Amino acid sequence: MDFNDADLRSRYWHTTSHIMAHAVKRLYPETRLGIGPSIDQGFYYDFDHETTFSPDELKNIEQEMKKIIREKLPLERFELPRQEALDLMEEKGEIYKIELIHDLPEDEVISFYRQGDFVDLCSGPHLEHTGQVKAVKLTQAAGAYWRGSEKNKMLQRIYGISFPDRQMLIDYIQQQAEARKRDHNKLGRELGFFTTTDYIGQGLPIMLPKGAKVLQILERFVEDEEEKRGYQLTKTPFLAKSDLYKISGHWQHYQDGMFVMGDPEKEAEEEVLALRPMTCPFQFQAYLQKTRSYRDLPIRYSETSTLFRNESSGEMHGLIRVRQFTISEGHIICTPEHLDKEFSDSLELARFMLKTIGLYEDVSYRFSLWDPKDTDKYIGSAAQWDAAQSAMRRILDHMDLDYTVADGEAAFYGPKLDIQIRNVFGKEDTLITVQIDFQLAERFGMTYTDKEGHKQHPFIIHRTSIGCYERTLALLIEKYAGALPLWMAPEQARVLPISEKHITQAEQLAEKLRQHGLRVTVDQRDEKVGKKIREAQMDKLQYMLILGDQEVEAGTVSVRSRKEGDMGVMPVGDLINRLLRESNERVN
Repeated sequence: MDFNDADLRSRYWHTTSHIMAHAVKRLYPETRLGIGPSIDQGFYYDFDHETTFSPDELKNIEQEMKKIIREKLPLERFELPRQEALDLMEEKGEIYKIELIHDLPEDEVISFYRQGDFVDLCSGPHLEHTGQVKAVKLTQAAGAYWRGSEKNKMLQRIYGISFPDRQMLIDYIQQQAEARKRDHNKLGRELGFFTTTDYIGQGLPIMLPKGAKVLQILERFVEDEEEKRGYQLTKTPFLAKSDLYKISGHWQHYQDGMFVMGDPEKEAEEEVLALRPMTCPFQFQAYLQKTRSYRDLPIRYSETSTLFRNESSGEMHGLIRVRQFTISEGHIICTPEHLDKEFSDSLELARFMLKTIGLYEDVSYRFSLWDPKDTDKYIGSAAQWDAAQSAMRRILDHMDLDYTVADGEAAFYGPKLDIQIRNVFGKEDTLITVQIDFQLAERFGMTYTDKEGHKQHPFIIHRTSIGCYERTLALLIEKYAGALPLWMAPEQARVLPISEKHITQAEQLAEKLRQHGLRVTVDQRDEKVGKKIREAQMDKLQYMLILGDQEVEAGTVSVRSRKEGDMGVMPVGDLINRLLRESNERVN
């Protein structure tokens, strides 16, 4: 059994979710079933259960699952006509399954899987029998709204993992223990990068001085690099009238994800505004300020944009998914002749950023296409979509990029390349996108005069160079376990005077380093130097600079490096040169 095969893993974990549901129904027959899919790492199943599942109940469910596994029950697929399917679920009292059947298209094949006395509505596929699952662990229980909507009932969701080998489970448990140590939602708070409060709300983090400093460093780095590459910086409003979003199509296709101020039902009587979930319509207004010729193109606009998206409460997690965030957003307005190079250059900029911050080896690429079966999600004709997707595929193949294809994941106005990354727990998110837009220029009346003097609509490339800064910070905290590389560390070094009499010289040393642009603090507490060193290490400091009588007299400093340990005594000038070189070269 090749567990590296994604399809096999999905079948394996999907089957285990059915085994878990079977066990729950054996132990708690009155519990009603929601849905139970495989996910990136394992599986879950949602249950309508009277109370939250306790740790002891999870142990009991896990033991019952092992019994079902030992029974080696075959998983048998069968189909029923719609009414018979509804009757079967009615007989079993499965109200959520009845709702799902009602929502299926009229011509949909309605299939079930049976294992022993357990039957579940499911399209599959599955393993042949329950005995093929060799090792299983239930990991947690949590609340989850039915079908992800806060308007629906809160169900109980149980997560789990399974493997074809017990050693794989042991390795996974150990990996998860390490992941919990690195989890930015825990470590980032402990180290003072960010916090949240109930008074402000979910998905609205407060960046504390450490976190704010890292974001400032990254933003300045990105803005400077973009300027070198011909981008022009804009600053646009955080909100706009609904009229703007209606032109772009966001009002029709994305309104549920926006924060709207005013009553859309009373637009004829009063002004309705919305916080921006993106910057593109605003930057288009900059383009429209004057007429353009083909000689003016390409035009590259960039902005460090604060955006607002109305994420559901169940989706939010630390800095990974929030309701207010900052993004390195940009739009390139170009002619068809420019499209290949500008798209390639946008992707190359993103890869440069990933290499510089140390995340390049952790990402994968996803080519996201439209779903021609669900045209209500998109604007434009099938012919336009085929042309845009063919153009992007040609560019990606020319760059020899290794990517997967995802149907139905395109933006509503065009296909996109998603640069995907997993957090320490294996959950995949999009970090960076580069999109081809063949729709919005026409909607906004954006034109240029071509060589023959004819008016044409330009292509637009929507892109980010480092993505969402908050999400990037979260991934960096996890990648480096909080010990960020020197160039982006909020505190690059800490001076540790051995006694109170060395504090003046310690402050003078720190000031000298600050004059060279280094971020240095002094630990003035009346504590033993050993304790100061231990606490500096716990704070993930890269350099500790120890100052005592000998160092003061000789004009030197004792240096401890997080990576290299005790580096001995060093002249101050040599120390400054070392720190500056490591910082300026952005060593990871």
